[in-house]
Amino acid sequence: MEPAMNRCTDGDAAADMLERRWFAAHNAVTALHADCETLREVLELAESAWRDARLRLAQLEVLRDVLDEEMAALDGRGAGSTAPAPAPFRKALPAAIRA
Repeated sequence: MEPAMNRCTDGDAAADMLERRWFAAHNAVTALHADCETLREVLELAESAWRDARLRLAQLEVLRDVLDEEMAALDGRGAGSTAPAPAPFRKALPAAIRA
């Protein structure tokens, strides 16, 4: 039989090990939670930037199409014609790119 002192020492060592493992796991959870929060914020910023870029792309595509139509109309007027070129389709253009 083991003396009582060895059992307490063994029990204390096991309890200390368990406590150290718990603190290590707790610290890892806390750090990973902070990482997840940072990544969520970065993802929100990236999604916002993507939406802004898609809106700007759509606006520029409209502008390109309007200018394409104007160029085609100019080409169809014929040389020496004094008829004005058609006005741009301003209603189709978002206000940010009308100027």
